[in-house]
Amino acid sequence: MPRFHKIAFVASPTGHAREAAAALMRRYDHVPPEEADVVVALGGDGLMLQVLHRFMDNPKPIYGMNRGTVGFLMNEFRDDDLLEHLEAAQRSVIHPLVMDVLDTEGRSHRARAINEVYLLRQTHQTAKLKIAVDGNVRLDLLIADGVLVATAAGSTAYNLSVGGPILPLDAKLLALTPISAFRPRRWRGALLPDYARIRIDVLDAPHRPVAAVADHTEFRRVCTVETSLDRATELVLLHDPGHSLDERILREQFG
Repeated sequence: MPRFHKIAFVASPTGHAREAAAALMRRYDHVPPEEADVVVALGGDGLMLQVLHRFMDNPKPIYGMNRGTVGFLMNEFRDDDLLEHLEAAQRSVIHPLVMDVLDTEGRSHRARAINEVYLLRQTHQTAKLKIAVDGNVRLDLLIADGVLVATAAGSTAYNLSVGGPILPLDAKLLALTPISAFRPRRWRGALLPDYARIRIDVLDAPHRPVAAVADHTEFRRVCTVETSLDRATELVLLHDPGHSLDERILREQFG
């Protein structure tokens, strides 16, 4: 019995991606994405994140093929033997972060992130932040451009760019990484268990405004941010044998 019966194709707006999708749709039977039991995404990592967010409340396996730039989360593009590749694909299960925000106007917001949640100063002035983990204050004052919480799946993205560690997918850890820390200057961040609940308070929020971002969802002038892993939501990525997300993260550690 085949693993998947109803395939949908989604593509980024670039010419390469749309042409690839059109060619596959001529070759294979397909249904609208909402009716599919597997989605084939054609584009880059940005599209993959968009598709994962789109089906966050009704997760379904996503098989990505690279028609973008980096394509860290994607498989190599091919227009033949797609059904065979879907049958042989290996599963990578990831959980998103949930971010709860209170802004300076007293409004509450919620968003989810597959890669990272981060706080970033909005003006020329550095942010002043207080960090607590599971109700215990661990850093009374961080003066920095901001701070970032990354999942293992997102540890090779913005987290790596600001000097954070690469996390194996099964490490059950979150990376807490400062962004251009000024004080304490030598603090390089922390590795936290993935069940940790992290609270970040913005000190002097009216005069030193800070934005909070969950992947591509941004809220400005925040005063408190809490984030933790949403274990109830399982997102499934499909990868060709030998190119699983675990393997790609491992390769990234060796350059």
